[in-house]
Amino acid sequence: MNYFSSDFKLGILGGGQLGKMLLYNTRKFDIYTCILDNSDQAPSRMACNEFTKGDLMDFDTVYNFGKQVNVLTIEIENVNVAALEKLENEGITVYPSSKTLRRIQNKATQKLFYQDHNLPTAPFSRFAYVSEIEDAIDNGGLNLPFVWKAAQFGYDGNGVKIVRSIADLKDLPKGECIAEQLIPFKNELAVIVARSANGEMKTYPVVEMEFHPEANQVEYVICPARISAEVAKKAQDIALKTSEAFNHVGLLAVELFQTEDDKILINEVAPRPHNSGHQTIEGSYTSQFEQHIRAILGLPLGKTDNKVASVMVNLVGAEGYTGQVHYKNIESIMAMDGVTPHIYGKKETRPFRKMGHVTIVDEDLNIARQIAEKVKNSIEVISL
Repeated sequence: MNYFSSDFKLGILGGGQLGKMLLYNTRKFDIYTCILDNSDQAPSRMACNEFTKGDLMDFDTVYNFGKQVNVLTIEIENVNVAALEKLENEGITVYPSSKTLRRIQNKATQKLFYQDHNLPTAPFSRFAYVSEIEDAIDNGGLNLPFVWKAAQFGYDGNGVKIVRSIADLKDLPKGECIAEQLIPFKNELAVIVARSANGEMKTYPVVEMEFHPEANQVEYVICPARISAEVAKKAQDIALKTSEAFNHVGLLAVELFQTEDDKILINEVAPRPHNSGHQTIEGSYTSQFEQHIRAILGLPLGKTDNKVASVMVNLVGAEGYTGQVHYKNIESIMAMDGVTPHIYGKKETRPFRKMGHVTIVDEDLNIARQIAEKVKNSIEVISL
């Protein structure tokens, strides 16, 4: 099929920052794009060919949107899967598939999938209601501390909590959840796997994530991870196996724990471009966003090696500020060598909302990490 400067239409469910960065590449290739998003303020609105405002969880909205395109993909998991299933049955190409999305949308189902396919993950228990957790603790079926995760609709640190005492259960949402064994780990790693419609597969170098202690959001993504070649190979092999087990097409971001004794365990996956791959825009031969487009269209996958070491810093709304966004001291970080800010186009800031990211590249990873710290301490996302 001719995708370039043609009548072909690519549909994207979701119009947030990931969609916007996918559109950098569809514009480069002159691929016609249609976006569906809940908000008419969506960052992707400015860069697509057609924009539709509508509810991503509504069956008819997603189905009617999907009928107008040739290939449909996502930039967010929370979409109506039943509509995708019907579209697939009617001959629309949907990547990731409805089957994959259904498994991944629910964390309990996702964890069971790893168990069934002998993919390493932390031990866990599944509960229909939070109230059942207290009973499990009382009768010795569950030990404190553990990690509580909402089965559905968690994102960016929401829907995850370390439970150290019964009191920590008090304000949790009441619905389906999992209780996962708290694993002592020395590193949180991630591997992005690209798998094309014709089965070609490539992994990006392993990245290491440093987290904000309170917000449970990634503060720095460091590429390549500061780990041994042996651990890196293990992480990439597990990520490849995971993508194959899902029979996934597109990008799969596999978040991993490196335990104290260098075992690798899967934390969770995202079937789309991911925060742990933003640095690929400046740091890699092929960005994760271009690679996703290549993969879902069955085009040859691009080279995934690093051109240079890179560190990515998330720009999130500062605490105590809500309203019209202002990027304080952005000029000072742009004066630093190898620093590129990406502003997502969200007009309103609020505490911990993802508003952009900054990539820092250098031949020397340690220097990039030092500059990243300066960037983090200089720029502030506040309101006017």
